[in-house]
Amino acid sequence: MPLLIQNRRIDRPGSTVDLFARYPHLQENAQIFRSKPYVDVDPKCLLYVHQREFAATTPSDNSVAVLGSDDATTCHLVLVRHTGSGAACLAHCDGSNTWSEVPLIVKAVTSLSKDPAKEGRLELHLVGGFDDEPKVSHKLSLSLLSAFQRQKEDIHLETCCITEMNDIVVDGMHRPVVYGIGINIKTGELFPASFPHKGPAEKLRSARTFTGGQYLSTSPSAEPPHFVQHIKSTIQFLLEHPSSDSVFPGGQPQHYRRTEQGDWENITQT
Repeated sequence: MPLLIQNRRIDRPGSTVDLFARYPHLQENAQIFRSKPYVDVDPKCLLYVHQREFAATTPSDNSVAVLGSDDATTCHLVLVRHTGSGAACLAHCDGSNTWSEVPLIVKAVTSLSKDPAKEGRLELHLVGGFDDEPKVSHKLSLSLLSAFQRQKEDIHLETCCITEMNDIVVDGMHRPVVYGIGINIKTGELFPASFPHKGPAEKLRSARTFTGGQYLSTSPSAEPPHFVQHIKSTIQFLLEHPSSDSVFPGGQPQHYRRTEQGDWENITQT
């Protein structure tokens, strides 16, 4: 079933301008969302989602109360939530694998929402991008909308704070208004947020996005203040670990669990 807005299927928009012109309430909702104050999230209840990652959980999760991600400029933060089960999946999409990512995001939520007693619907929230000159944000916005239209499930677009609706001009330069979001898994509340702590294994997970010859940034003039230091520390990590053997001995993954104090503990068997 194609994407739904106000319970009606939509045709694929030719542009984000066209989308907002046809559905002005999406503009109103975006303006309300971008005007909300940023929330500082306690890292002891947070599961942070890095670029090209997604995470899913339910309100019964005793280790995670908030899913969050930030540092999105042209990237889009994608949240799918089931209103009955409360299951939610947050993804940080950069356009590298949109068509394969979207089905996985939807499947992650539906697989956690199989209890027939908890009837509800799938709702979609899109936040990110800005009015960048190369139109990278615009292209990703349309690609995501198109990918969600191709899913067999009914998916209701509720929040669409993307591209020109997430844009502000500062000192003559276009920048995003909202760089990060969090979702309270217990209540379903979505809010702008920033995350000083991005663990576990922040440097390792950040280094993953350097594979494949990617640019350091698609929009250097719009990056947050800590971007340069973040890139330096990630490159230093790569220099210190030229081989994956030192990070994944024997080719085995790393495993973490949350302690009673709320910290992430590496429990990888060596």
